[in-house]
Amino acid sequence: MCYEHNIMGILERVFYDNTLKAWLIALGVALVGFIVLRILKKVVGRKAAALARKTVSQVDDYAAELIQRTKPFFLLFLSLYLGSHFLSLPGTAKQVLSRLTVLALLIQFAIWGNGLFESWRRQIQRQKREDDPASVATYAALGFLVRLVVWTIVLLMALANLGINITALVTGLGISGIAVALALQNILGDLFASMSILLDKPFVIGDFIIVDGLMGTVQHIGLKTTRVHSLSGEQLVFGNSDLLKSRIRNYKRMEERRIVFNVGVVYQTPPEKLAAIPGMIEEIIKAQELARFDRSHFKAFGNFSLDFENVYYVNSPDYNIYMNVQQAINLAVFRRFQDEGIEFAYPTQTIFIDRGADPSGSPV
Repeated sequence: MCYEHNIMGILERVFYDNTLKAWLIALGVALVGFIVLRILKKVVGRKAAALARKTVSQVDDYAAELIQRTKPFFLLFLSLYLGSHFLSLPGTAKQVLSRLTVLALLIQFAIWGNGLFESWRRQIQRQKREDDPASVATYAALGFLVRLVVWTIVLLMALANLGINITALVTGLGISGIAVALALQNILGDLFASMSILLDKPFVIGDFIIVDGLMGTVQHIGLKTTRVHSLSGEQLVFGNSDLLKSRIRNYKRMEERRIVFNVGVVYQTPPEKLAAIPGMIEEIIKAQELARFDRSHFKAFGNFSLDFENVYYVNSPDYNIYMNVQQAINLAVFRRFQDEGIEFAYPTQTIFIDRGADPSGSPV
């Protein structure tokens, strides 16, 4: 009895307005609550992940993502807040614990929101990686902006929760932001230009473009610069804002290629063969599988040739395919003209000598 009495006496001792028994109960509730929450997170998270792998719905994927991103610090503060209800705490202590719990909740909400957006972004990127490579960079940039906005809101709410007047802070940040924007206007101009490129998509990674006579394949679209691999092998680096001010020719977006080529024959060609040349060229072009004939005309009397202008379309934007088709047409035209006895013209000069009488009256 004396031993039990001593134990009861110790438990009834008061520390900071609460008995030792109340402290132990509160600590036990917090500890058990933390352990139970950790076990629930692990078990429910494993089942949610298994269910997400079996179904095509995205809801269970998002649920599994939320459970996985639930952090231990949030469970700890939640358990401590639960245990604090078994104690009689001063107003200041309650306020501090409540604010810390709300702060942990805000941070956890930010982590959940970022996790949901990242899960959605990865899903979109997997769907569009093949047919729209630019979406990878686009959603990566959007992810950065979303994280920036979310964490800024969480920071302001956390400061307000801690009793700090954020009105003056927001005003000060606005004024500072204007000053910083003026100082960094070139960098910010490139940053917003990169967002314009990623959202409007005048070109994407892998496109072949020509900018002010410089040409190459787009390798990387960054926040400040766009990098292009030129035909000669070197890397071209364009500032994004300068790039948007230029006229860009995107050959990857071509659906077909319009080709104009000229053929010149000598002036000694008979008229009936001149009349037959457009039909010959039309027949040759139509024989090409990837070519679509448009027209062929006796265009002009040149300095040393009779000129024919011919137009057709290649049903592919690929430059190598165009060159293969043009080569086949050139060879066919050469063979056909050779068979018909039609001569190609080349630069020549004819000198006519007048053999009439000289001024003295004697023949030359």
